[in-house]
Amino acid sequence: MPACSSGIVRSNKKVGPDLWEMEFTAPDLAREANPGQFAHIRLGENQDPLLRRPLSLYDVDGDLITLFYKVVGRGTEILSRYSNGQPLDIMGPLGKGFTLVQDRKVLLVGGGVGIAPLLFLGRELMARNNQVIVLHGAGSGEETCLESRFTGLGMDYRTATMDGSLGFKGLVTDLMVNMDPGSIDYIYTCGPEPMMAAVADFAARNRLPGELSLEEYMACGVGACLGCARKLKADDRSYIKVCHDGPVFPLDSVNIAP
Repeated sequence: MPACSSGIVRSNKKVGPDLWEMEFTAPDLAREANPGQFAHIRLGENQDPLLRRPLSLYDVDGDLITLFYKVVGRGTEILSRYSNGQPLDIMGPLGKGFTLVQDRKVLLVGGGVGIAPLLFLGRELMARNNQVIVLHGAGSGEETCLESRFTGLGMDYRTATMDGSLGFKGLVTDLMVNMDPGSIDYIYTCGPEPMMAAVADFAARNRLPGELSLEEYMACGVGACLGCARKLKADDRSYIKVCHDGPVFPLDSVNIAP
């Protein structure tokens, strides 16, 4: 059951342009967390800002939880000012996480900060005897500061940058389509929706199963406010609540725009 709990910040450091890694201890959250779930964090004082901020669990190792986030507004700017020893007000773990396959050849495709939920996922997949290839797309090499995190766990980490400053020059999905579909059993992805639409198309054409993690503005985090409601397929009248029914869904189940 999700619950409100306290965490203690252990480190909070800038690792790239507006990119930060925060480590904190929260034993109850760490014990219950699964890859793909998120934490809802209250920031500031006196309920200002009012709404919590949803952040993917980047990694969980024992009692230590890591967040990878980009400063894009007031909430994440406040988060970037947290320091060692400071308490965190957390609700979580929330949402439905990834299905964990075993003994498979797995492809993880992340775009920008959408790579965040894929490290914890990769850790758990490696523990289940999977072969894991990670494709990470970003604007420049400065934004791909995570290689050692993935390779340190035994994953094959490859990059695509739009400016060609690191790895393949171009879209991460261009790097993906050059792969042999026969070398892939399952795909997981998170990032910009046009990227995930291309991943879903690649999977459908090659009859590959997989899952995606949606990013959406959320208020309550538990499915009560309907602020994150969206359609499934375009021709379907059914709606899903991203925070409660997801954020993880089968690749072929959600309406995402190319």
